[in-house]
Amino acid sequence: MGSLLQILLALFISVIGALYLLGSFRRRRAGEPPLDKGPIPWFGHVLEFRKDTAKFLQRMKEKHGDIFTIQLGGFYFHFITDPLSFGSVVKEARTKLDFSKFAEQLVARVFGYHSMENEHKVLQASSTKHLMGDGLVVMTQAMMSNLQNLMLHSVGSGDQDKQWQETGLFTYSYNIVFRAGYLALFGNESVKSTGNLDKAKANDRQNSDELFKEFRKYDQLFPNLTYGVLGPSEKMEAERLKRLFWSTLSIEKMRSRDNISGWVSEQQQMRDEQGMQEFMQDRYMFLLLWASQGNTGPAAFWLLLYLMKHPDAMNAVKKEVEEILKETGQEVKRGGPLIDLTRDMLLKTPILDSAVEETLRLTAAPVLTRAVLQDMTINMASGLEYKIRKGDRVAIFPYIAVQVDPEVHPDPYTFKYDRFLTPDGSKKTDFYKGGKKLKYYNMPWGAGTTMCPGRFFATNELKQFVFLMLSYFDFELKNPNEEIPGIDIRRWGFGSMQPTKDVQFRYRLRF
Repeated sequence: MGSLLQILLALFISVIGALYLLGSFRRRRAGEPPLDKGPIPWFGHVLEFRKDTAKFLQRMKEKHGDIFTIQLGGFYFHFITDPLSFGSVVKEARTKLDFSKFAEQLVARVFGYHSMENEHKVLQASSTKHLMGDGLVVMTQAMMSNLQNLMLHSVGSGDQDKQWQETGLFTYSYNIVFRAGYLALFGNESVKSTGNLDKAKANDRQNSDELFKEFRKYDQLFPNLTYGVLGPSEKMEAERLKRLFWSTLSIEKMRSRDNISGWVSEQQQMRDEQGMQEFMQDRYMFLLLWASQGNTGPAAFWLLLYLMKHPDAMNAVKKEVEEILKETGQEVKRGGPLIDLTRDMLLKTPILDSAVEETLRLTAAPVLTRAVLQDMTINMASGLEYKIRKGDRVAIFPYIAVQVDPEVHPDPYTFKYDRFLTPDGSKKTDFYKGGKKLKYYNMPWGAGTTMCPGRFFATNELKQFVFLMLSYFDFELKNPNEEIPGIDIRRWGFGSMQPTKDVQFRYRLRF
């Protein structure tokens, strides 16, 4: 009898311990945000959160207000939904709120890469050098050269190439922008290995197209891979694809390529100097590819689609493009040289810039997350203060909090190409909430020290693609009356959203 009581007592203690570890006994303390643990111990609200993040967080906001705490997969997340209070997170010292810990866990699971010390600082320094300022001039030229090879290699070659071609707009846009970006960053086929430049360029076209098809397979697995809910066959496919990219982007193979960007080569060199094993450097190359090219292609699709669905926007951007070319003495004509878009030219496009920003406002939806490294206080714009516990997470979802807030952006789900323009045609930065000017009124690139370091290069990729499409191609929707497809809600939180279906269009070269 005594032994039975001991067994039952041990079982009871184990159950209580398990419930404690699962967070079942967490209670809201004085001064903490409203706590909503969800229906399932440890998992909390994760099922509803994954099903439709935007809808769920909107419901929580309506229920709890500007800040609330929810349980997701064993962690407690404090979501801040008041854009006037974002500064308390964005500007907080990294000794209290840090992105690195959260990011390291994610990239280890998704890319098999284990970070080195000061990873973020190294990436930031290299990106500032090569993807901004003078470095951006070089990268813009590399992107231009590869776009010309992919899009314009058959210009002037005969009437056959001027026939209408029909395909999906999403597939086409993603394909072209991904491939050109990949080649600009990771280099071209060596002329020495092929014997002549034309053959090297043809190989670049073929190999990059094959790589894109494999990338799309991984991209489609990405949401479930991130959440750790792949089925057995999907896990096998994800592993196959990872190994393929580790091999394709391996340091060994990169040594034989021409025109590798300073951004990529410097990243590799720094890790080599730190003593990182080569197989881990190979994995980092795949991470760089996804980080640099996983969002720009989908954004290019949305931008081109919005322009095609809004003739006033298309006409305004076309006029600006024509004026820029005329200003620089360039002309698109039969037998003439291909136009060359420089970084300086792309700085003179306020209308296109506004259209890009409006596109991203409607379709970019990252979740910005920080790990809480010590007990701290969040100061809200309302004057209220909330205590946050060490080990929790603080998060912002700008899409709901500000990007589609009708008070900040009237008629928020309507594309307005000039939303970010003042009446005199300059960039508009005055947006208000509750009568107060907002610093954070659109956040497709994140904010603060973790703002996307490649945002200027990515923006130029989008603009160069649209520039060439408008200058060299006739294109139209197969069904002009087809509605703009919805957003694939499975991808909330991962950057640029993707459509629920493709949109058919047709295009042809003018010359």
